[in-house]
Amino acid sequence: MEKEADLRLKVENLEKQVKYYEKVLSNIPFQLEYKDFYEGFTLSKSRGNTLPIIDILLDEGANPLEKQLKMDLSIKDLPFEEIEAFLYPILDLVPYHIVFIDKLGRITFCNKQTADDLKVRRQNMIGKHLRDLLQIPDDLIMLLKTLQTKEPIYNLEVLDSNYGIVNTRIIFDNEGNILRVIGTFHFLNSIKESEKQALAGRIAAGIAHEIRNPLTTVRGYLQYLQQTIDPTIAILFKDLLIPELDRANKIISDFLSVARPSDRQRKPININTFLEYQLGYLLRSEALLQNVNISFDLATNTNDYLLLSNQDELIQVFLNLFRNAMEAQSQKHLHITITSKIDTDRLVITFEDNGIGISQKNIDHIFDPFFSTKDSGTGLGLSISKKIIENYGGTMRVKSKENLGSTFIIEFPVEIQSRKTT
Repeated sequence: MEKEADLRLKVENLEKQVKYYEKVLSNIPFQLEYKDFYEGFTLSKSRGNTLPIIDILLDEGANPLEKQLKMDLSIKDLPFEEIEAFLYPILDLVPYHIVFIDKLGRITFCNKQTADDLKVRRQNMIGKHLRDLLQIPDDLIMLLKTLQTKEPIYNLEVLDSNYGIVNTRIIFDNEGNILRVIGTFHFLNSIKESEKQALAGRIAAGIAHEIRNPLTTVRGYLQYLQQTIDPTIAILFKDLLIPELDRANKIISDFLSVARPSDRQRKPININTFLEYQLGYLLRSEALLQNVNISFDLATNTNDYLLLSNQDELIQVFLNLFRNAMEAQSQKHLHITITSKIDTDRLVITFEDNGIGISQKNIDHIFDPFFSTKDSGTGLGLSISKKIIENYGGTMRVKSKENLGSTFIIEFPVEIQSRKTT
């Protein structure tokens, strides 16, 4: 009787856990379907706050878990590790951050979106304290606050640099001890950036309409007048006034490039071939004229991937980086190195120089539109470059030390933005 009572408690506990996970999945607003033929489960969920439906496949030979559930009085309580392993491929589809911690604040589960946004390898984070993942003080971590107070958090808006919505829930065992604290974070920075880009697009369209037309009119009159006035004054029109109007018009065009999404045609590009030949020939010619050393270190395994992109836009990105390196060269002979490699699930391209570097006070702003440390610069080159890379689903960042040079790192998720060649 005692064993039967223990078994009943285990079954009840397992049912509570399954119901809780059903509740978590029901809060996912979009439709999903997942089939695990090895374990013998299918999971489907309709759009909206609906309960998921979990079915067991009828092939008993491929489903050891089903056999265990059917064994008379021999069921064993599934440990959380097995439940979490079952949830991994499902919750990896969710575009939110989802993290589980145990009663000591150690990470037991981390979905793919969390790892991608925080730029970590999740297999390295399992078993570590949550602060090692988030890199912020404990008193700012809502999961730890829930762990301490035993009070869940509902739809808390976070207004720091990582803007989003936090929810936390708790799973208790039969004795009231905390087994897991589950946290979700709806990361809204991208939505905020999209809103800013949309606003910038509307501003840019207004600028183009209100300023470009008058500039064209003034330029036409200047061209007409320079043919009718004294030649010494006409030179002023030709060499100063008209070029300044053209420069203003180019600034407007560049700003539109930052604000509007690209509509250029894309095609699969072998990144090594592009870097070594199309870009290489162009940059080597420029480097020869400018007395600059340039080298390429391209990993052979990147030959297996094609990047869906526009070649002209990629050339624009690297020409911007090359010109910035030229303008930032120190007393040393300038050397530029371009590398490519596959790092787990990312295609990584780096552009490194040994110039004067970027000061710490400026490094957080170099991708901001109109930010420039040069008197004649528009501050749009790096903004445009970053926008191009992000249009392909990639990221662009920089590491730099004063007087030691700068390294621009461009990354693309290979499972999304590229495909293997056959």
